[in-house]
Amino acid sequence: MLAVTFRFYGNLNDFLPGDRRNTLIEQRMADHAAVKHPIETLGIPHTEVGAILVNRQAVDFAYRLDDGDRVEAYPPEVVHLLPAHVPLRPPTPAPVAFVADTHLGQLAAYLRLLGFDTLYRNDYDDHHLARISADEERVLLTRDRGLLKHKQVVHGYCVRETAPRQQIVAVLRRYELASAVQP
Repeated sequence: MLAVTFRFYGNLNDFLPGDRRNTLIEQRMADHAAVKHPIETLGIPHTEVGAILVNRQAVDFAYRLDDGDRVEAYPPEVVHLLPAHVPLRPPTPAPVAFVADTHLGQLAAYLRLLGFDTLYRNDYDDHHLARISADEERVLLTRDRGLLKHKQVVHGYCVRETAPRQQIVAVLRRYELASAVQP
């Protein structure tokens, strides 16, 4: 049995139960799993993680955990503050294009009004959304964290806000798109 300690920073704590936020989390596991698996098992979609350090060394999602490892996971917004990091995914394609989950119709409309290529239909199922995101290199926008855990989803964002105007602000900030707006 391996004992591994996890610590999540910034808004990654949004995905954890209250008693596990901003604290060390010890996990026991039977095998030397890739670090991606226990991170997602704890509730954090891989698309929300910007950098991983294991024992203060930058690693990617394929890193195999060992007994006693200390894992620190950071959101994309703070990666530039770290002394070093290993890219966890290719850069977001430019110009950025989106596909929005069925519950984000108003957000999709706002993105289109601001000049962003955004696919939206209210009848897309999860597998279709994941496939579109992967095949067309689109950022998947959803409120369903389980959808973001699909292996084929490379770029995605879990929209935490409920009001569409707050959602659009969050997406523009996450992808640094304020200067790309073309209404």
